[in-house]
Amino acid sequence: MKKPEEWKRIRSKETADCRIFRIREDFCVSSENSKEASFFTIECADWVNIIPITKQGEVVLIEQYRHGSKEITLEIPGGMIDEDEEPIECAKRELLEETGFQADKIIFLGRSRPNPAIQQNWIYHFVAEGCKHTGETKFDEHESIVSKLVSLSKIPKLIETEKINHSLVLA
Repeated sequence: MKKPEEWKRIRSKETADCRIFRIREDFCVSSENSKEASFFTIECADWVNIIPITKQGEVVLIEQYRHGSKEITLEIPGGMIDEDEEPIECAKRELLEETGFQADKIIFLGRSRPNPAIQQNWIYHFVAEGCKHTGETKFDEHESIVSKLVSLSKIPKLIETEKINHSLVLA
């Protein structure tokens, strides 16, 4: 059975440093016919997403403004994993920082590639059970977030009506 052609990277150069990600241009050669081309990759840290559920069966959602879509989105908490930080520790940190909630138990659901066509990173998915409000939020410099408690039973309708439309949240 024939396999898709692979491309061997000959050299790379950084083309932009954009604070939370870098853009790299790779110069590659085809394994099938030796043709050359350049490809761009967005290099960024791995991320986490957390589905926080309270003992009362409510999901802790967040609203925040997203510059790409120029709208306030309804999402679950999440963020970038710091260097030398374990994904589960990042999930705990992001949950507390963005919502002020902590969980009795955090369960790893798996990981996926946000967009392997142009990114090299992973997103780690967690569910946080038994969440309770324990402290104040601690937003990053450019964050402005409002938390909302929504009954778990209302989540499908929020997805159906595109109130929740962020693809990584839907994953």
